[in-house]
Amino acid sequence: MSRSLQVGLGAIAALSSVMLANTIHAQSTAQSKFKGNLTIEVGGLQNQKGFLCIRLFTESKGFPEGEGKSTKRECVKITEEPVQFSFKNLTAGSYAVAAFHDVNGDRKLNRNAAGMPTEGYGFSNNPAIKTGPPKFGQTVFLVAGPNTGVKIQMKYGT
Repeated sequence: MSRSLQVGLGAIAALSSVMLANTIHAQSTAQSKFKGNLTIEVGGLQNQKGFLCIRLFTESKGFPEGEGKSTKRECVKITEEPVQFSFKNLTAGSYAVAAFHDVNGDRKLNRNAAGMPTEGYGFSNNPAIKTGPPKFGQTVFLVAGPNTGVKIQMKYGT
């Protein structure tokens, strides 16, 4: 192979690498800037007393009850069922939701002396609850399109 052909092929390979790197960077930048809407629907409430509160998390730190650790939180007076929450323009990524039925209006999930919840609770993906709250990984879902919907079914202790 001639020297000029080798140089030409090397230049083409280098140019191809730069183009590929720019394409990958453009795709990752577009994904990180993507915004989507999230609708959370909560059903299975025992009654319409008090408030329904949710916390939206983007990481496991503080999940599910960590004050100040949630990305978003909201409480609404219960007037009908199911209760819906909407969040607009969320950055694409992983999220998890913890919900509780705040019957007495103190904005926290009340517990008995044994530590068991005395008010209703629920989580995204509706994981089975065995010996404590689920892990973040059991409740995580993706916001990756223009509209994402999550349904939560409340649970109550016996």
